[in-house]
Formats: sequence, C-alpha cells, structure tokens
Amino acid sequence: MPNSYRTVSGDTWDSIAFSQLGGCEHTAALMKANLSAIGTTIFSAGIVLTLPEVSNTATAQLPPWRR
Repeated sequence: MPNSYRTVSGDTWDSIAFSQLGGCEHTAALMKANLSAIGTTIFSAGIVLTLPEVSNTATAQLPPWRR
C-alpha cells in the first residue's frame, strides 16, 4: 500500500513535497501521483494524497551542514 498524507488547511504542493518527501524538487512527482487533485493550489484539511517513492540521492551527497 502506498504511503499517504492527509492535508491540513493551507497546504500547498511544494510545502507537502518539502515536508513529506524531503524537498521541493519532488513537487512534480507528488502532483503526478495525485492527478485527481491537480487543479488545487491551496488544500483544505482532510484531502488524502498519495506520496510517491522518491530518491533523495542529491540530498545524501550534500555535506552534513547543507542537509
């Protein structure tokens, strides 16, 4: 079963990607995994979104003070 996230009022695609997937660079993958909500800019509370599997290799290669 894929991971999911239940939105809180005021969430945006990029804020969810940052907090749940580790970075705003995953926003496109998050949107692609949730095409039924693609027209939403600012979420209301209680929307369940699928969290895609993403690779954080770019973050892992950063020095510790930049992670």
